[in-house]
Amino acid sequence: NCDDALVSPLPSTALTSSSELFSTHSPSFAKLNRRDGAGGWSPLASNEQQWLQVDLGDRVEIVAVATQGRYGSSDWVTSYTLMFSDTGRNWKQYRQDDAIWVFTGNSNADSVVHHKFLHSVKARFLRFIPLKWNVGGRIGLRVEAFGCPYKSDIADFDGRSSLLYRFNQKLMSTFKDVVSLKFKSMQGDGVLFHGEGQRGNYITLELQKGKLSLHINLGDSNLHFSNSHTSVTLGSLLDDQHWHSVLIERFNKQVNFTVDKHTQHFRTKGDSDHLDIDYELSFGGIPVPGKPGTFQRKNFHGCIENLYYNGVNIIDLAKRR
Repeated sequence: NCDDALVSPLPSTALTSSSELFSTHSPSFAKLNRRDGAGGWSPLASNEQQWLQVDLGDRVEIVAVATQGRYGSSDWVTSYTLMFSDTGRNWKQYRQDDAIWVFTGNSNADSVVHHKFLHSVKARFLRFIPLKWNVGGRIGLRVEAFGCPYKSDIADFDGRSSLLYRFNQKLMSTFKDVVSLKFKSMQGDGVLFHGEGQRGNYITLELQKGKLSLHINLGDSNLHFSNSHTSVTLGSLLDDQHWHSVLIERFNKQVNFTVDKHTQHFRTKGDSDHLDIDYELSFGGIPVPGKPGTFQRKNFHGCIENLYYNGVNIIDLAKRR
């Protein structure tokens, strides 16, 4: 049911652009099926530096877009790309199959061309970037986006704080673990979460120079030997203040580590199939026991969203406490 029209209910001030041909061609007239003004948006010059931007008012889930040309004219866009942002400052291009996706546009002024996304986008701002347009006319656009409100639990970390999840018993021993979250950060280093036990067991997820590293050890207390633990690194430039998704699935020694759409399968070292952790997991840093506000390594500075550990919504649990 996530297919509500997102642009048409917005005030006209929510639509902005790189330029406009005349006031009658302003972005405020760029809503789908509208005929007011000159019947749509046209920029001052028709080139690939132009864009039409929509402020959706809040972060929403976008599942599709639709376009038309400018009503009753010879102005329409034949291909375009999309960019999206949470802030309106840093932008990310819509991609499919690890490539910037080019959308097919219109072949006349009034027919609607609709595109459903292969993967939904969560964003507040959306930009249409015309690439090509009618040879006998100019850039002309009317647009719509479809989707629904996006609900999430977000925790903000300022580089000096952490979030603790304490178990009901002093020792938690698991043969299966699933951790899922999204994060965004402008800093390339920081611990996202950590847990450890007295027998040398530990699991740590850490940003290191913009890459994400998973360190894990199962039941080997001889930590000074190089073969006593397993470290796997994925991704790059993850400190770009865009949301990145993480999924860690461990069953005995088998681990699937996924960052965005890339997965590394590996087998951990150690002398056990269980992960034994003492009474708590820390998120955002590794606190020094007995020293509040003191941390063993650089703390995470950014946001973590929809954080789940073995089915428990950690952020929602923290809010309710």
